[in-house]
Amino acid sequence: MFLGIDHGTTAIRFASLLDGTINKFEIARSKLISIPESELIEHIGLNLNVDMNKIKLIALTYSMGDGIISIEDIKHLKNRGIKSNRGVGNRIGAGELVFDAVKKSDIPSVVIPGIHSKSGTDPRLNIFSHSTSPEKIGIAYHAKCMGYNNYVVSDISSNTVTLAVANGEIKGAIDACIFAPGVHHGPLDVQAIRDVDEGLYTANDAFTKGGVLKRTPYSNLKELLNAFSRNEKDAILALDTIALFAAMEINSLQLLLKDYDLQGEVFLAGSVGDIEYVVDKINGTLGLKSQILGKWSAAVGCAEIARDIAYGSRKILGINVNFDSAEMEHFPDERKR
Repeated sequence: MFLGIDHGTTAIRFASLLDGTINKFEIARSKLISIPESELIEHIGLNLNVDMNKIKLIALTYSMGDGIISIEDIKHLKNRGIKSNRGVGNRIGAGELVFDAVKKSDIPSVVIPGIHSKSGTDPRLNIFSHSTSPEKIGIAYHAKCMGYNNYVVSDISSNTVTLAVANGEIKGAIDACIFAPGVHHGPLDVQAIRDVDEGLYTANDAFTKGGVLKRTPYSNLKELLNAFSRNEKDAILALDTIALFAAMEINSLQLLLKDYDLQGEVFLAGSVGDIEYVVDKINGTLGLKSQILGKWSAAVGCAEIARDIAYGSRKILGINVNFDSAEMEHFPDERKR
């Protein structure tokens, strides 16, 4: 049995995988921090309805993942595989709690990196220090496990991040602070830069409030969708904006694939990426029919990464794996390859 952990923006999602059977659950980051670290592994097992002693390998994501370029054994990492806790996003300690509980357990575990300027992707996109956080690697790998090698994945939720895969390897990505806005997060525009320079708020504050909600009276996705169901103009415009920019970002990475003489399938993921109205808008703009992966694809993809590393894979989407399978002493020899 294998476990994938998706360190998402608003919740942490867990997916167990055994012979094609998937169990999953999520918990809001704000609620997770109330669980004692010593009880967390048991809590995960109870909610997944699995025996955690039977987990052969965990693949987890944490924060930006910008301190590593390979998939690493959790035991060998310093600072949880990141450069710094300072940066973009809301930090409340839930991801740290999960990371530390897993590291202190006896369960073999690997940590997935993000894509950043030190990664072995298309060097032209490495003009930006960071391209995507690790959970997007899980989403992309889930698409690969569906049988695809050339594709673009756009994860649309609190923020929007899109990445491109060519010949089974990640070639590049566009991070949330660069281009397309999500519900909560978005790039800094001219006014935001002026406001930061004037000391009205920090750059991180500007980013976390740069999504489409800033032009609406709504405070979260639930309120936005309730308003959309009532045909409120602000809600319709917000979803139209997300769809347009996501389509633009997808097209941008199709241009990257074109440089590799490829045309990719299009996958949508995330809590907004499976809203029918948004999907139809993106499909109409791009003139295609995208495939929907859903909000669980990152956790499931991480579980699939754990499975394939356990079975002998030493590259995942072009990313090197630094993990000694001897660490899995209780993994049956006859199932290794």
